[in-house]
Amino acid sequence: MDWSLFFIFFLGCCAAASTGALFQPGDWYDGLDKPAWTPPDWVFPVTWTVLYISMAIAAARVAVLDGSAHAMAFFAAQLAFNTLWTPIFFGLHRMGAGMIVILCLWATVAATMLAFFALDTLAGALFVPYLIWVTIASALNFSVWRRNN
Repeated sequence: MDWSLFFIFFLGCCAAASTGALFQPGDWYDGLDKPAWTPPDWVFPVTWTVLYISMAIAAARVAVLDGSAHAMAFFAAQLAFNTLWTPIFFGLHRMGAGMIVILCLWATVAATMLAFFALDTLAGALFVPYLIWVTIASALNFSVWRRNN
């Protein structure tokens, strides 16, 4: 693996993660009616740290491969939706719009995972936990939206 590529992709992931620092859940989110299965607050930064490292490793493995253009385009798209969700949901308090963004995120994560699997099995496998987490996050977004409208 090219470690310089890993660090570049990880820097991009850190940029996406920075929206979490800029748009924290805060009192608004604390006051919402949430399902009993909502993960505790400490789970989110731990999970995202592991996922962002895995994403950067996967991208660094695939970026150097012949025929990776579409896979890397999907990677860029999912990272853009990943970055967009937090300001929409936590910053603007737009749970319905957040639902649209997270569904786009889910679709692009799934597409990235499949494209990565086609080129590098390990890179595709590194995206499986991400898709699982976005599935949980989508269900949570939907539940919170429905409970609070």
